[in-house]
Amino acid sequence: MTTLPNLDPTLSSPLHNGLEQAPRILLLYGSTRPRSFSRLLVEEAARLLQHLGADTRIFDPSGLPLPDDAPGDHPKVQELLELMQWSEGQVWCSPERHGSMSAVFKAQIDWVPLALGAVRPTQGKTLAVMQVSGGSQSFNTVNQLRVLGRWMRMFTIPNQSSVPKAFMEFDDQDRMKPSALYDRVVDVMEELVRFTLLLRDHPELVDRYSERKENAEELSRRVNQRSI
Repeated sequence: MTTLPNLDPTLSSPLHNGLEQAPRILLLYGSTRPRSFSRLLVEEAARLLQHLGADTRIFDPSGLPLPDDAPGDHPKVQELLELMQWSEGQVWCSPERHGSMSAVFKAQIDWVPLALGAVRPTQGKTLAVMQVSGGSQSFNTVNQLRVLGRWMRMFTIPNQSSVPKAFMEFDDQDRMKPSALYDRVVDVMEELVRFTLLLRDHPELVDRYSERKENAEELSRRVNQRSI
């Protein structure tokens, strides 16, 4: 059982009944520092997601080469792409550096192609965005992550988390302290699981006319090619 000392169990219960496959959630963070607060926040989010009935994977960006600076079959690149395809939903969390997401985080997304064969590896997946800051509260990074998620054709949920002065929000055991900021993380994870289950049951919500038309044209070309 995942320990969640800051969570009131009477107000938050699993959202997935366990009768079918648990929602598959990939979590990405944007710093390789030994005590990375974006990693600590992602680990806290993963505990909450597991409590809510999700299956979680956290990608460690350490050792991931810069985009185009290694072959596509690099082991860390392949690990990342496999997790991208495995996931139904994702959590992105980056520190804010110079008013922007970190290079470590952006490199992870830049390795993901818009298409793998005929499949877009991120299209239609749900996304929750979070950021940590060393100073006062900011929303620069979560706003940028929203733009990036939209470009990757993901369904970004309305709620988000921004944790200011992150060094003050975690205890000596690297667990997030009880606060309104922690409660917001709970809100975001609950919403992510709800939307992930909703889109699983209603895939037509992310179906696109232009792609149906493109697929029909490809099928027509193949059929005509065979009849020659």
